[in-house]
Order: sequence, then C-alpha cells, then structure tokens
Amino acid sequence: MRRFLCLLALYALPASAQPNVLLFVADGLRPGVVNEKTAPTLAAFSARGVRFANSHSLFPTFTTANAAALATGHFAGDHGDFSNTIFVGKPIFLPNFGPTVTPFLESDRVLGDVDANFDGNYLNEETILQAARQKGFATAAIGKLGPTLIQDHLARDGQTIVIDDSTGHSGPDEDAGVALPAEIQKKLEEKGLGVAKPRAMPNVAQQADFVRAATEVVLPWFKQRGQTFVMVFWSRDPDGTQHAQTDSLEKLVPGINGPTSLAAIRNADDNFAALLAALKTQGLDADTDVIVTSDHGFSTISKESATSWAATQSFDKVAAGQLTPGFVALDLAHALALPIFDPDKGNAPVKPGATPSRGNGLLGDDPADPEIVVAGNGGSDLIYLPKAKDPAAANALARKIALILSAQDYVSGIFASDDLGPVPGALKFSEIGLKGAAVTPVPALVVNFRSFSTGCDDPTACGVQVADTSLRQGQGMHGSFSRADTRNVMAAAGPSFRSAHVDLAPASNADIGMTIARLLDLDIRHKGGLVGRVLTEAMPNGAEPDFTRGAVSSTPDALGHVTILSFQQVGPTRYFDAAGYPGRTLGLPATLQ
Repeated sequence: MRRFLCLLALYALPASAQPNVLLFVADGLRPGVVNEKTAPTLAAFSARGVRFANSHSLFPTFTTANAAALATGHFAGDHGDFSNTIFVGKPIFLPNFGPTVTPFLESDRVLGDVDANFDGNYLNEETILQAARQKGFATAAIGKLGPTLIQDHLARDGQTIVIDDSTGHSGPDEDAGVALPAEIQKKLEEKGLGVAKPRAMPNVAQQADFVRAATEVVLPWFKQRGQTFVMVFWSRDPDGTQHAQTDSLEKLVPGINGPTSLAAIRNADDNFAALLAALKTQGLDADTDVIVTSDHGFSTISKESATSWAATQSFDKVAAGQLTPGFVALDLAHALALPIFDPDKGNAPVKPGATPSRGNGLLGDDPADPEIVVAGNGGSDLIYLPKAKDPAAANALARKIALILSAQDYVSGIFASDDLGPVPGALKFSEIGLKGAAVTPVPALVVNFRSFSTGCDDPTACGVQVADTSLRQGQGMHGSFSRADTRNVMAAAGPSFRSAHVDLAPASNADIGMTIARLLDLDIRHKGGLVGRVLTEAMPNGAEPDFTRGAVSSTPDALGHVTILSFQQVGPTRYFDAAGYPGRTLGLPATLQ
C-alpha cells in the first residue's frame, strides 16, 4: 500500500505540467559545514524544501564517478567511470602531459577521445541531459571542467549549451571548449564574458563568470524560447579550494576547516543565491524544481605511515618519513621486485629517488604490456591486471597484491572483481555496485585508505584520510570509503517537492539522476541494471519508504584482516555508509561484526 501511495502521488501531476529543473552541484561540500553562518542560502533552501538528512555519495567517492551517476542514474559498475583517473588500455592525449593509458578524465579533450575508444560512448548509458534534449527540452551544463561535459558528453556541437573552463580557451596544451550555439556565443561576446581560469582561492573570478553566463545569457535565452529547460551548474568551490588551501600545511587541524575553505563555501553559497535570484527575476522560479547536491564529502590529508617502504626513502619535496605520491605503485613494485614505469612520462622508468609524476605506475618488464597498472587517485586507488588472462593466474596475483597491501598501516579495506574468484580479505565488487555493464576496463582491485577524525562534534566535518596524491599533509582530499567522504549534501525545493520536510530515508546521487528523469517523464533505455531509485517520498503526499541497515564481511586474509561494508537498503537499492577494516575507517565502528 505504501508503495502504491508513493506512485500515486508521483503521477498526480499531468505530463503537461513538467517543471524546469536546475541541478546545483557544490563540489566537495560537506553537510556538517552548512549552516546559517557559513552557507546561509543553502541552509535556508534546505529548510524550506526537502532536506535529505541521510544522503550518500557513491564509491569511489570521486568527482567524475559521481558526475556520471548524476548524469545517468547508474552506479559505476554500469557507467564505467570508476574514478577521476582510470586505465583505458590505449594511450589518450592528456593536456600538459601527452599520451597516457591512465588519463585524468576532467578534460573535454580526454572525454572525447575516451568516448571514441569505446564505441562512441564510454559511459555505455544515455544521460539525462541527452534524453531531455532529444525530447525537445532546452539543456545546459555550466561549470567545472570534466563533470560539466559528462552531463551530456556526446553533445559537442552545441545541442546542449556547455560552458566550462575550456570555453574560449584553446592551445597546444589546452582543452578546446566544445561548440556553443551561435546566438549564445554572440551574447557571451557582447557581455565581454570570457571564462577565467581557476587560479585563486576561493575561486571567485571564474565562478562569477559562470554565474554571469547562466544568469545573464542562458536563463534569459531559455525564457525567451519558452521551452522546458534542464540546467546543471557545477560549482568548483569548495572542492578546488579545500584541495589546495595552505591554512594547515603539515597540520591536521584546522585542516580543511580553515578560513580559506570557509570562504570557498561562502563563494559557492553566493553563486547559488545568484542563480535563485535570476530564476525569480525571469519569472521562472514557480515552475522550476531546484535540486542541490555535492558529488562527495571531503577530508584532510594525512601522509603518515610506519610500514610503507616508500615512506623510508628520500624524495624531493616530500617531508622525511611521509608518503610520497605514487606510494602504492612504489610499494608494490618493491615488494614484487618489478620494474616501474611512469605512464604519464612516455612510459619512462621511475628511477630511484623519483616518484611517478601523477601517482600512476606500470609494473612489469614491458611498460607497453604491464603486469600491473596502478591508477593513483587520492583516498582510494585502482589496480588493474591487464596481462593476467588466465583466471587462475589472475587470482593468484590478486591474492599476492591484496596481502602485500593489507600489511600496510595506510590501508583500510580491499575490494576485488567478482571475476577473480575468492580473494581473502577482500569484498566482491558486486557488494558495492562495481560489477555491471561497464565497457571500460574494470579494475581487478580497489584499495581504500585509512581514515579517522580529529575529534570535533561532527566527525564527518573533520575527517582525515591517507591519500595517494601530490598534495601535502593538511590539505584536502576525498575518494575513500570514510563516512566523511560518502556523506554529501542533498536538498530540493520546487513545485514537485514537499515543503519544510526532512527526508530520513537513505538517498544517493544515482537517485537524483533517476528522480530528474521521472520529473521530466523521460523514456530512457538502460543497458545496465545498477540504478538508483526515484525519491517519491520527497514529493507531495509521498510516503517515506521502509529501509534496513546491514553489514557484509569478507573472509579473513592470512593476517586476519577483514573488509566490512556498513550499508542501508531500500528495496533492491543499496546505500554505502562506510567500509574497510574495523577501527581504520571513519564511520565504521571498531566492533562491527
């Protein structure tokens, strides 16, 4: 009966009453820092509409992985965007680096080339914006390079308005922005709008340009055309500033809670306020559903380890005893006595005293045919075994790697492809939404790093994680299975949503994608089955669904380590709270069984 009432409430609106949709993504925003003082507009918006108090990012908790989930409504096992940096099997030109098999996906050029390598669509799913424009709606994506284009990555000819870091910029080592409709290009030029590059903390100048493009050009154009529209605005702040801030170098406190990060949060809040004001000025506010999310949470970086071989070596610009960028690749190469090559420097050997330039490593005698590929990402790393074609050999190598890593104090949990067969100490990908219909190469293993809090009232607002990154201790990162990273911000308000309601049911970024598709009555044919649910309980007269909490454990490895996942579930849809070794992951109790 409850399910029937939810569906009845959803279909109460006639198809002709489809709203406009504005999705605002505050990259890296943590719910524990949103209040009347730090982010007054977002706080007030959440209070007047629906606040999703039990919200979730998807793991790995990286930008492009969650951008793809928002874009398609699918988990990474289907869309194949497993992290910001993935192994693609063939060299892709990465601006400022050159050809690499481990490209960083936050690039218009890279996304186009990766699409070309995977039958024209690396996500292997239709995006919401693609379906909306094919239905005749006006569509736009504005903001941060990479996740912005992902929302409709196949529309490179102006069908969807895409304005990002690359708009108006091109050069031998730069991304060339995708085409814009001639009328939009003309209006941008008339207003002297050339998108600034992100060079300051907070990122005020660039985001002011994005806001002006949205409020002075795109929204008026939509209003003039009278079409239902869907707009995604991807704010680089507070993510970029929290990564790069220097308020806390080598210190875990204040970490990402210093004045520079707080200014970035306010910057994103001001951008959101300007968008809401523009909707009202254009007379569009009453007919527009506004949804707010963040792609992931955030944590302060720790570079400490007492077990890593790499931490015992001396590296330029790395403090003595701390973990260097690429420490997973270096530690594995040392333990397995394998040569290591840098995929981002023309497969050059990584010499003693040097580190992989972007943390990625090709291990084996031949870098063109490596035994192991490590894609360094931050709070978790991906490990591929491209040469191991025989299942028994692949399983044996995966077991060896997993045991080497589980002995490291910086590791908290390992996840293994189901295709490998049993790997002691590792949970299967199918438990966390990583086994599906993806067409990109699927990692063999994902290694999660240790996380903890510095002891504030809300542990998810002062989380710390070990991170495989060139950033320093005290700066910011994400990507782990810590609850500080999986807990994101979610809220919604508009004609299709309830007022002054707190939704206690678990919700995720994949749910947002599916919910927008339902609001717009889009008919999308899904290739994979790893999809979110429609958030019917957030709509007028919607009933909150029943949900359960549970945990699943791996078998122990030879060292006694067990990877445990703590989750919630609504029907068949699973929500990931935290995972890893008990006592080594923030949000995962030390005594959880």
